[in-house]
Amino acid sequence: MKLNNLMMLCAVLFGLSGCSKVDYTEIDKPAYLRVFNNLNLKIGLENKDEERPFLTMLIDPVLDKDGLPTGAAIKGDFLDQRAPYAPPYPSHIGSNNSVNNPEYPGKENVLVGPVLNGFDLSSWAQIPSGTHRIMFLYRPTNSIPFFNLEPGLRKKVLVDTVLTFGERDVYTMHVLQRDFTTKETGLLLRKEVFHTLPLSDSLVYMNFYNYSSDGFWQADNSLKKYQHSSGLLQNGIRDDMNIWLSLCKGTSTTPLPGQQFGYLGQVVRDARSGNVTPYYSFPLFADPASDHISTDIWGRFTLLAPGIDPERNPYGDVSADTEGAYAFISCRGNGSAMNEQGALTLPGLIVNIHSGKYNHRSFATVNTIEIVNGNAYLTTVQRKYPPPVY
Repeated sequence: MKLNNLMMLCAVLFGLSGCSKVDYTEIDKPAYLRVFNNLNLKIGLENKDEERPFLTMLIDPVLDKDGLPTGAAIKGDFLDQRAPYAPPYPSHIGSNNSVNNPEYPGKENVLVGPVLNGFDLSSWAQIPSGTHRIMFLYRPTNSIPFFNLEPGLRKKVLVDTVLTFGERDVYTMHVLQRDFTTKETGLLLRKEVFHTLPLSDSLVYMNFYNYSSDGFWQADNSLKKYQHSSGLLQNGIRDDMNIWLSLCKGTSTTPLPGQQFGYLGQVVRDARSGNVTPYYSFPLFADPASDHISTDIWGRFTLLAPGIDPERNPYGDVSADTEGAYAFISCRGNGSAMNEQGALTLPGLIVNIHSGKYNHRSFATVNTIEIVNGNAYLTTVQRKYPPPVY
């Protein structure tokens, strides 16, 4: 009798916990996929009838005789505009305040990537490798699952294409607007290489992309989305820009000695090819006063049109009305804005966490900064280290 009561109590407690068993189908030859919705469009009175960029992704969709989707091998629903920061861990799982998903897999409870060559791929979803039909469709901004929507709301196709994914390859997919005037929209699939490179764990790496629409920076500013937090970047940058790095410390905006305006390279607008750009780096412990355990340095990236010398007082020579010739991005702390006039601020490129007997301890990362129509987004990937020894 007591045993029966105990079993009943366990059953009740399990029911109250709200837990449910999830059955995963093992994927024998997976590829790894992460998806971002880059359609950060301005919707106003002048284009109020344009579709809101709230999407559903279907991989290998099942269509009825009228071409209406009725199922899919893989579904990524409620795909909202991406967040400014994609951290090196699945931060959206368990977030129940909204069904809106700032990326895929994001909140989706799916089989995710492993630690591959030392890099944590838990923010990438596993999908079968091979050739797949990919559809993105507009959906209403409500919480009704896509296949429960009325038929008339399941036929607004944004993209319908076929793509091939290699076995154990890592991909980042972007939905983006390629032409600002014609509103042409498409997919960009980038095959990542960071996990194949001989990267040092004492260096912080970053690369840059400009995925802005053709004609965006030249267009009249009244046609663009107002983004005060983007600072000088909000109206776009030119198609070819030089990148300069300055390293600062703590709450100071004064660069460390010898760490002002180090030239990195160029970022060239390309919203079509999916080519991987070069990685640049700086030392994790660039601060000469560091104890080589933790550091509070942060980076400011200055973007200047070719021919502009950053040493010639760029704050005076280049102002906000120079038609995309100057912008800068600060990556510091948790991304909260500082008193930097005209800066777009993203989280820092160094992960500081409690590790072993050290609180905090600093770890290097691999980062990608993508500039899209007056905004910038940061994606951070971290190595997976063995547990610390106490």
